[in-house]
Amino acid sequence: MASDTSEQRPKYQRIADDLKAAIESGEYGPGDRLPGESALAAQYEVAALTARQALKILRIEGLVETKKGAGARVIEFRPIRRHGIQRLAREQWGAGKSIWSADEERPVTIDVRVDTVAAPAHIARMLDLEESELVCARSRRFVLADRPVMLATSYLPLGLVEGTAIMRVDTGEGGTYARLAELGHAPAHFREEIRCRLPVAEEAEGLAMPLERPVIKLCRTAFDVGLQAVEVNEMTMDSAAYVLEYAFDA
Repeated sequence: MASDTSEQRPKYQRIADDLKAAIESGEYGPGDRLPGESALAAQYEVAALTARQALKILRIEGLVETKKGAGARVIEFRPIRRHGIQRLAREQWGAGKSIWSADEERPVTIDVRVDTVAAPAHIARMLDLEESELVCARSRRFVLADRPVMLATSYLPLGLVEGTAIMRVDTGEGGTYARLAELGHAPAHFREEIRCRLPVAEEAEGLAMPLERPVIKLCRTAFDVGLQAVEVNEMTMDSAAYVLEYAFDA
């Protein structure tokens, strides 16, 4: 007879699973307060520490937020649906629209810093540059509904973009890709690589998220029509803030 694997799971995990199911079914909606540690401990006949561990799992997964004296509440934040293919279409940035607007109508705050730096070794390889050759580094922090959701740094060959609007904080309508098009190096092909891992301390701090929650690491390389790499964009996203959607024809 097959064993009941659910009964073999730690008690705190079973409590967390029950709470997640209740959230997904709508029993607890955005902003609703979950039962506290004492109530959960009594309901499941476990120690308060076990109930605390269950609530911690929900916090790590981005389902609830906890505030001292207020207990755990279901997060009201609606995840960003990132349209992985449509957002990069020339019809988007070529028409003066931001890439972000393909994903979201909600207003976003973007903190931008532009620096000239020596290319990290892996960036130099990807851009076919000499090691430590100077590049333009555009670093951004995206904040939606008072929540940091993504850190991103784009690297572009300095010899290509020096003295152009790409070196400014505000690159103008259509953003960096529209400016590259004006330079005769419009992106014609993209490659994205995606992986997940736990954040380093600096990433967790920048995204105001727990160290135990994974981040999505996405690296996009943009190539012009001659397949010259003109930008490498390294993104770090809060995994609880995003849904990655890829829709394309067979």
